Amino acid sequence: MIPCQFYCFSGIVITLYILVLHTFASPTVHLCRHDQRDALLEFIHEFPKADMKSSSNDDYDMSSWNKSSDCCSWWGITCDAESGQVISLELINVALNNSLKSNSGLFKLPYLQTLILSNCNLYGEIPSSFGNLSHLIQLHISVNKLVGQVPVSIGILTQLRDLTLYGNKLSGKFSVLFANSTQLFTLDLSYNYFEPEPLPDMSRFHSLKIFEVSGNSFFGSFPTYLFTIPSLEWVNLGENNFTGPIDFGNVSLFSRLQFLYLADNKFDGRIPESISKFLTLKELDLHNNSFSGPFPTTLFTMPSLQWADLARNQFEGTIDFGNILSSSNLGVLDLSDNKFDGQIPESISKFLKLAELDLSNNKLEGKVPGCLLRLESLKLSHNSFSSFGKSSQVMMDQAQMRELRLDSNSFHGPFPHWICKLGLLDFLDLSNNSFNGSVPPCVRSLAVSLRVLNLRNNNFSGIFPDVFVNASRLMELDVSRNRLEGKLPKSLINCTNMELLNVEGNKFKDTFPSWLGSLQLQILILRSNQFYGPLIFTEFQTLKVIDVSHNDFSGTLPTFYFSNWLEMIQRNTLSPDDDPYMGSNLVYFPRGFGSYTSSMEIVHKGVETEFEKIREDYTSIDFSSNMFEGKIPESTGLLKGLRYLNLSNNAFTSNIPQSLAYLTNLESLDVSKNHLSGQIPPDLGELFSLSTMNFAHNNLQGPIPQGTQFHRQNCSSFMDNPKLSNLEDLCGKPHDSDDTPQEPEEVLEPEEPVINWIAAAIAYGPGVFCGLVIGHIFVSHKHEWFMEKFGRKKSRAVIISVR
Repeated sequence: MIPCQFYCFSGIVITLYILVLHTFASPTVHLCRHDQRDALLEFIHEFPKADMKSSSNDDYDMSSWNKSSDCCSWWGITCDAESGQVISLELINVALNNSLKSNSGLFKLPYLQTLILSNCNLYGEIPSSFGNLSHLIQLHISVNKLVGQVPVSIGILTQLRDLTLYGNKLSGKFSVLFANSTQLFTLDLSYNYFEPEPLPDMSRFHSLKIFEVSGNSFFGSFPTYLFTIPSLEWVNLGENNFTGPIDFGNVSLFSRLQFLYLADNKFDGRIPESISKFLTLKELDLHNNSFSGPFPTTLFTMPSLQWADLARNQFEGTIDFGNILSSSNLGVLDLSDNKFDGQIPESISKFLKLAELDLSNNKLEGKVPGCLLRLESLKLSHNSFSSFGKSSQVMMDQAQMRELRLDSNSFHGPFPHWICKLGLLDFLDLSNNSFNGSVPPCVRSLAVSLRVLNLRNNNFSGIFPDVFVNASRLMELDVSRNRLEGKLPKSLINCTNMELLNVEGNKFKDTFPSWLGSLQLQILILRSNQFYGPLIFTEFQTLKVIDVSHNDFSGTLPTFYFSNWLEMIQRNTLSPDDDPYMGSNLVYFPRGFGSYTSSMEIVHKGVETEFEKIREDYTSIDFSSNMFEGKIPESTGLLKGLRYLNLSNNAFTSNIPQSLAYLTNLESLDVSKNHLSGQIPPDLGELFSLSTMNFAHNNLQGPIPQGTQFHRQNCSSFMDNPKLSNLEDLCGKPHDSDDTPQEPEEVLEPEEPVINWIAAAIAYGPGVFCGLVIGHIFVSHKHEWFMEKFGRKKSRAVIISVR
């Protein structure tokens, strides 16, 4: 008998034999044609600065682009299964960092049907060679830096159905470039620089489904003819200069329109009733125009409408939804920034699918219907609401609310305890009302999910409860302008994501909360309280705005005091090319809340100002109206990103640090009402950004620095400094002559060398000075250590032995 093991072994041997035989008998056939592979490699080699190792696309992998593998298996490549011709090339978020050549290897792929080169940092003009790709059906070269006109050759590609060029700097006349592109299904030219002109008659584009020209400079009346195209599903004319009323003409019963965006234009008049004939319309955006008239009831007879934005128009009167359909699908409604008045009608409860409602900035009043508490987002800011309607317990138990904005209304009474039942809430703003009493301990249950808590400008009083034990998500806490007292809650130490803390204008009495230094605070405002004692900073490396003014802080600030303030040390001004939003107003509060417009009061260029929005690159230090004494730290000059510095109304002595001349972004400087002596550093005259300054009420002497910005100041900026000279350049000559002999100007003696640098560095952390060698150190008289560090002036140095 033959053992079973023999058969098993024999089977394995036979199987292996068959596999080997098959391998040699049927060699692998590469699907990719060699000419196609070579064209692709030629194309990618045209981008020597391309970043092939990183992308926001998780599937990004271009390591496969080499001769040893089948090019039809390369990332982003698709081939025809029979011919092996490359028919699709899709590179998305690949930083090619170059222009497209007219003789590129790309144009040796004549059978391409799909070409997508989106967000690839392409620049230069679009080559006319694209006309050689006669099989193209889909062409996307969006979100790049392409300039010039779109080649006419693209307009005559007879197979092209999808042309997407948005997010470039393309120019030319739309009416000329695309006159013959009537076969297109999709045409997206948004966010370019096409020449200002009215849109041409496009009724010949019988197959058009998606039409996007937002973010250009088109003007003229509403293009009614567009809506005679029955296939049209998506129209975006936003952010142009269209004017006049809108008129849809005779809407086809077969219209498929689902998305209509007309925002940010100059349309006016009433919304025509014909809009209700778009039976498939899902999203309507009319915000930021000049539409007027009463509430457009017609819109809410459309069963398919899911999203409607009518914000920032001139609608007026009461809100009346008319006969709301039981089949209504409305989920998002924005009526903010209009002139609606009266109360919210109870009929709003019939919108069973409503999730987000924004009625901010109107003239509404009365009660807030309790049914609205079931929404995910409710914004009622800047109205005159005074109370809340009752809501059922079932509704509260099922509440899904994540955002509640009730700021700037007429609410009063104690903190609404029902808010504590909104267990998913991550954004709560009750600011600028008349709430009073204590902040209840039940806020603890909210703190688990909250990212923003704003109780600013109410009448809350008493001890703020210690409720932040589990508040690790909290990014912003603003309880300013109330009557809270006691100490700051120590549980704030658990708010590891906090970026803004504002307790201005209360009665907190405590030492400086240095224990907050482990957080990621960017903005810390303790202004106008009763804080006292020394100002000890051990961390706070991320701070860019700090205001501790109008307290009772005291003591001296060591020379190295600011050496660890890395955010202000490293922050530099971006150019418009580096930051596309440079120059625009950005909100000041934490990242992730780009639409929030909370406010913050700061001293801006000598004037106490309340900002709703400030630039993202704003940096400020305000230590004014305390009891600080001694020298202003030389390390202030390290804060290269600093824009506003206020040290006024203290007891600082000695000279103004020469190192302030290195603050090349400084716009406002106030050192008035101190005991400063010596000269105003002449190099401050070279700070061309410095537009506001105040040196008044000190013991300064010598000439006022030369410089246009100094001579533009008011005389009061230098008053009460009897020994300052050349004041007549600012204040004019005195009316009465004085023949009394003047005392000779005092010759300033150099200060003694500073030798205690090592001790200061150890006490306040290594910062930027960790390179100092204990035992021997280069120091200089006065500020020369700073000059030598930045290389602006060469100065003599002496070697000091430190024992």
